[in-house]
Amino acid sequence: MAAFSLIELLFVLGVAATLTSVAVPQLSASLDEVHSAGAARHIAARLQQARVRALTRARATALRIRADGRGYAITVYEDGNGNGVLAADIVSGIDAPVGPPERLPELYSGVDFGALPGIPGAEGSSAPGSDPIRLGSADSVTFTPLGTATPGSLYLRGRGSTQYVVRIYGETGRTRILRYSSLTQRWWSR
Repeated sequence: MAAFSLIELLFVLGVAATLTSVAVPQLSASLDEVHSAGAARHIAARLQQARVRALTRARATALRIRADGRGYAITVYEDGNGNGVLAADIVSGIDAPVGPPERLPELYSGVDFGALPGIPGAEGSSAPGSDPIRLGSADSVTFTPLGTATPGSLYLRGRGSTQYVVRIYGETGRTRILRYSSLTQRWWSR
């Protein structure tokens, strides 16, 4: 039976420690990318669910994103009186929530609505600055029974420099996911 000398054992442990120190940051960046991409796809899917609900139920349906002390809460509302989803009708209970609010960080660790400092707006839109919810003053996307929607952009940021945007096109109600490359300083289609 062959035995290892102390020097050989220390050498093997040193190589293993070096490889681990190189692999862990790369693994962390990969997990951040996976979580951020998953969150962007989740938001796009929630938007499309609201669109389909508006079309099939012939009622305006809105996905509302509100900032509070814990971050951002996403809630879907349905028009209760035929005049669209309005903030006053939500407060009075006429436009009721379709389900409970959800929060991205609870679903995708380390991801929430946000934007890297100084990034340009996607597809020629205005830069997000400090407001990652670019939907006008109501901070909601309303889908109509005709298939149209409130146009805008929802910026999502991961732990590092991972940045995504979900774009909503008003005339068609469709969405598109774009990723920002810090290396090229450009948005590209996912």
